[in-house]
Amino acid sequence: MPIEVISAIIGLILTLMIFSYLLGDNPLFRIAVYLFIGVSSGYAAVVVWYYVLIPKFSPLLDPSRFTLLIIPFVLCLTLLAKLFPRISWVGNFAMAVLVGVGAATAIGGALLGTLIPQARASMNALDLGTTGGGADALYKLVEGGVMLIGTVLTLAYFHFSAKRVLDGSVKRNAILEILAWGGRIFIAVTFCVLFAGVYMTALTAMIERLSSMINLVKGLLGL
Repeated sequence: MPIEVISAIIGLILTLMIFSYLLGDNPLFRIAVYLFIGVSSGYAAVVVWYYVLIPKFSPLLDPSRFTLLIIPFVLCLTLLAKLFPRISWVGNFAMAVLVGVGAATAIGGALLGTLIPQARASMNALDLGTTGGGADALYKLVEGGVMLIGTVLTLAYFHFSAKRVLDGSVKRNAILEILAWGGRIFIAVTFCVLFAGVYMTALTAMIERLSSMINLVKGLLGL
């Protein structure tokens, strides 16, 4: 029997085991989930070993680069001290460096990958010089206006400044509160679109599996 047929039969069995969850939690579904988690963990471990650990530690065998890499290597070793409460303080410096670099990378990525491109896209959307005029210019103007308004309202929603009023309570500015209400609408629409995209992806995957199952059964029956 060809390996492709064996793989298809295994896929059919596992798919049916996953679909058995429609009847409630059962051992077949749990076995399929355990297999998926085990295979995923094994694959992740192999990827980390060959593409992270070996490339990072193999330069230590090169005498010309050993001096430059000894400091990161020592910091990595000090992180192991976190496993032992009595000497956990040894890894504080390496942990501080790790957290600081991670936070800076996250902030830089959000700034360069999200905020600045979003602001630039909002400004470019109002550039009518790239259109031929007429209906195209009007459409681009409306599209750019919606993007600009959505960006401003969404940023206003995440503006948490407030002041105390006469009764001692804390309240945001009335205009800012109205803008934040509009931002909630744009955020809700965004989440709806994301949910619809996830649902369509899952539906497409389910249709593909059902189609594969039907084709496999037809092939085995000679239909």
